[in-house]
Amino acid sequence: MSDWVRETLHRDYAQSLRVDEMLYDSETSHQRLKVFLNGTFGRVLTLDDVVQTTEGDNFIYHEMLTHVPILAHGAARRVLIVGGGDGGMAREVLRHNSVEHVTMVEIDAGVVEFSKQYLPMLSAGAFDDPRLNLVIDDGAAFMRNTSEKFDVIIVDSTDPIGPGEVLFTDTFYGHAKRALTERGILVTQNGVPFMQGGELTNTMRAFKALFTDWTCYLATIPTYAGGPMAFGWGTDGDAGQVTVEELEARFAAAGIETDYYTPAVHKGAFALPAYVARLMP
Repeated sequence: MSDWVRETLHRDYAQSLRVDEMLYDSETSHQRLKVFLNGTFGRVLTLDDVVQTTEGDNFIYHEMLTHVPILAHGAARRVLIVGGGDGGMAREVLRHNSVEHVTMVEIDAGVVEFSKQYLPMLSAGAFDDPRLNLVIDDGAAFMRNTSEKFDVIIVDSTDPIGPGEVLFTDTFYGHAKRALTERGILVTQNGVPFMQGGELTNTMRAFKALFTDWTCYLATIPTYAGGPMAFGWGTDGDAGQVTVEELEARFAAAGIETDYYTPAVHKGAFALPAYVARLMP
């Protein structure tokens, strides 16, 4: 299987993707980066052979981590993205003309540079948008030290191994809460609950202690194998009670087209299967 990349993130389960052509394979000071062509998913980015994003299905992940909190908030002007070096998250946030400023904190400058070259369709010009402030820094250190306030904070982290591990701690979430505005919303990538249940439970335990409104919502992303992915949600505002009618009005006013997100999907994503609900503390 030399023409396949095998992902072994989980102990008892693995997925493989065919490599039609290897476009990039190099080690940075933080991790090993690969970009290759796959017949179904187009260009695929892996870090240490774990799939991070693909040309084919990235829209699901990026739409659900951006449009859900931004449209639920209704008046988000300042957004912080932690991670997201491929630029896909910034791309979706910046589609909202109402967003005035985006700070993106990425630990690895190498990810940004090679994404511009090998995955330009993911950022789609986001790095050239004057509203974007790209900061190369450790996300945990930035969150600890920042005095800025944000309406929405999106944690677009890798899995809780290696450089991404510190982004799943109670301390990090506490610093994120401090950096939110009064009605601000924190959303996080929390893995596939069927395979990574402990990861979700630990995050939700921290959110329960920090926020009056805490839960998770789900989306199914083909290359994040093992079932639907969970996204953490925490706020002290009332954004979780927004009606589908209000979401429809905000979505129409935003004037954006999506391939996964709809107001009905937004509301339905918070309906948790029993096995996921049992992972909540």
